[in-house]
Amino acid sequence: MKIFNDLADFSSEEINALLKLSRRLERKPEPRALEGKILSLLFLSPSLRTLASFQAAMGRLGGASFVISPEMSIHGLESRPGIVMDGAAAEHIREAVPVIASYGDALGIRAFAERRSLKDDLADQEFKQLASLADVPLINMESAINHPCQSLADWKTMDDLEVPDNGGRFVLSWAYHPQALPLAVPAATTQMACMRGMDLVVLRPSGFELPEPIMEKAREAANKSGGSISETTDRKEAMNGAHVIYAKSWSSTRHYGDRAADQELRKELVHWCVDEPWFENTQPDCKFMHCLPVRRGVVVSDQILDGERSVVLKEAYNRMLVQMAVLYKMLKG
Repeated sequence: MKIFNDLADFSSEEINALLKLSRRLERKPEPRALEGKILSLLFLSPSLRTLASFQAAMGRLGGASFVISPEMSIHGLESRPGIVMDGAAAEHIREAVPVIASYGDALGIRAFAERRSLKDDLADQEFKQLASLADVPLINMESAINHPCQSLADWKTMDDLEVPDNGGRFVLSWAYHPQALPLAVPAATTQMACMRGMDLVVLRPSGFELPEPIMEKAREAANKSGGSISETTDRKEAMNGAHVIYAKSWSSTRHYGDRAADQELRKELVHWCVDEPWFENTQPDCKFMHCLPVRRGVVVSDQILDGERSVVLKEAYNRMLVQMAVLYKMLKG
C-alpha cells in the first residue's frame, strides 16, 4: 500500500482485510512489527485524536514518529504558489514537505479545507499539492474532502457492535454548530456507509445540501454494495427504523465561502441538537456516533452523549486500531 487517501480506492474485500488485521493486532499485539521504522506527521490543522492515535499506533507496533506543525516552526510555513516571500513566513512547503518526508518511511498529512472555493475543496487541491511533494507512502489524516481514517474506524465500530450492513439504516444528520465546518467528515461518512451496503439517509435543513459530486460518488458505491442513499429535511421520516444516527455539522453549500451568509442561515437552527426525542421511532438500540470533538448541549445533549446509545469513545479507540492496520500494511506488507 503506497497511499491511504480514500476508502473508494479500495474494494470491500480490501477494506474487510484491513479490519480483520486491526482485530488481529488488538488480540495479538506485535510490538516489534515496525521496529526501526519512522512515521513523519505533518499537521497543518489542529488535532487531538488523530495526532495521539497515530503516535500510539506507531509506538504499539515498535516504530517511532515525529510531528511538525506551523506552530512548532520558528520560520512559519508558506503554501501559496508563486508567492514573493517577503512576509512573516520564511519556509515554503515546496522545500519543507520533501525534507520532512525524507526523514521517515511514511508521511501523514492533515490539512483542512480553506473553505473559500467549493470547486477547489471538492477537488482536494491543497492536499494534492502537498502529496505531490512527497515520495514516500502517504496517509491522508484529513483533507478538505476526506477523512478515511475516521471512516475506517467508524466501519469497524459498527462491525464490532453488529450493526447490520445490508438492511441497516444509517442517518447522517446535520447538527447545529456556531461555526461553518468542513465537508471532509460528512463526505467520507456517506462514502463509508454506502460502501458498507447500508441505507443512508442524509438529514439536513434547507441550504445545507451536500454537494452533488459527494452524493453521486456515494450513489455509485451504494449501487455496487446493495445499499441506498436519500436525503430529507424531515427528521421523523429520516429516523424511522434507524440503527445509527451520526451527527455532524458542515458548511452551507449554498453560501460556501461566505461566512456571514452561512451564519445568518444557521442562527435559526439551534434546535438541531440531537436529544432523546429524536429516537422515538428508531430501532430500540439505535446508536449515536460522532467523530469528536463534540460541543455538549449544542450538537448533542449530555443525556445522549453520556448514555448507552453513545459509542463515541469506542470510535475514538478504534482510530488507533485501524491506523495500526494501515501502518502495518503500508510498512510491513
